[in-house]
Amino acid sequence: MTDLSSLPADFVWGVATSAYQIEGSVRADGRGSSIWDDFCRTPEAIDGGDTGEVACDSYRRWPEDLELLTSVGANSYRFSVAWPRVQPTGSGAVNAAGLDYYDRLVDDLLAAGITPFTTLYHWDLPSALQRRGGWVARDTAYRFAEYAGIVAGRLGDRVTDWVTLNEPLCSAWIGHLEGRMAPGIRDLHSAVHASYHLLLGHGLATDAIRHAAASTPSVGIVNNLSPCEPAGDSTEDIVAATRADGHTNRWWLDPLHGKGFPADMVQLYGIELPERTGDLQTIAAPLDFLGLNYYMRMVVRADPTVATLGYRQVPVAGAVTTALDWEVHPQGLEELLLRLTKDYDAPALYVTENGSAWTDEPDADGYVADTERTDYLLSHLAAMNSAAAQGAPVKGYFAWSLLDNFEWAYGYWPRFGLAYVDFRTQRRTLKLSGQTYAELIRTGQAAAPIT
Repeated sequence: MTDLSSLPADFVWGVATSAYQIEGSVRADGRGSSIWDDFCRTPEAIDGGDTGEVACDSYRRWPEDLELLTSVGANSYRFSVAWPRVQPTGSGAVNAAGLDYYDRLVDDLLAAGITPFTTLYHWDLPSALQRRGGWVARDTAYRFAEYAGIVAGRLGDRVTDWVTLNEPLCSAWIGHLEGRMAPGIRDLHSAVHASYHLLLGHGLATDAIRHAAASTPSVGIVNNLSPCEPAGDSTEDIVAATRADGHTNRWWLDPLHGKGFPADMVQLYGIELPERTGDLQTIAAPLDFLGLNYYMRMVVRADPTVATLGYRQVPVAGAVTTALDWEVHPQGLEELLLRLTKDYDAPALYVTENGSAWTDEPDADGYVADTERTDYLLSHLAAMNSAAAQGAPVKGYFAWSLLDNFEWAYGYWPRFGLAYVDFRTQRRTLKLSGQTYAELIRTGQAAAPIT
């Protein structure tokens, strides 16, 4: 049995999704275009030439997904609001139909006894703002705060839990340095400035939410973090691991907690930050919680041929890996929760995403006996419980994801869902992992599957 004895009695058991990955209906009811709509039209940018135009069709099939949520027994649902549904051009006039959709969604959740956990930015920047510079431009931070205030002003009488940004690392480093995500830029200067303005936007939006929400809001940010370990005992590998930690973890955590941007990384990037008086105080606005998205650790080896960073991630011999070749390492979740507690004095922690992609093979009824995903889920829950036993203030867990969905540049082939989606018919079928999670939520315990 999975030990959950150290979790608080009011622990939040949830599932997570994001708008672009499940909603579809990208031109419905006045929605504007996003950078992901644009990126999906870039030749060879997405595996299989896939797009999010239909995805899980959740915009139209929301009642089915609510029924699925109820069957899982989740007491919270982490979803994201699509900025271009609310403000098609990223500024100015509000699209009433788009805001009405999320208003109804929140009411439906509450009527079902499910607490909404709302993310304001999960990467779908309006295209019009990208044409004006996107996150590389300072103005986008102010536009984001304006949008945050609009949504909080409408939903903040019922929604209390707010996430400003999801995984700014992906937006900045993967979207602006590596070019593997929207907007598909490969430029260090753009990436560093985008990272800065994302964090500035977070701070401005935090203030906007607190001013606009009718009820007292709980505001946080979600970072995807990884323990960074040297591949060998050499000084070069040890230094490389420190550098990887700076790039992956400290660059985001330090400024959020009033420590400023890490000096070693500022020196390494060699890019002057677009700092103005008061910015660092804005970025370090007090947080009510930290959200942690955890998928894997990083084991790195020094490699001077890699520009700027000077390291590469290497596989671990004999490790169990998912369909995406991500190492299964639940101890990393425990390690990160304890680090956030010790080094950053986190007031509350939520595991806002945690999940795994496997090669699902449905039977004739669409059912998947996904023992590997179920084992992954239970082993990571055990690691989270261990962190809580050691004093980490863990308040909730959100499995990624409720549904198989559009997995960004990977398209539709990696499946992370607790429910299998037949993308031809849009039929949803709860997998073994979803059934196990439901049993755990209902009874407080679950047996590991026989593999």
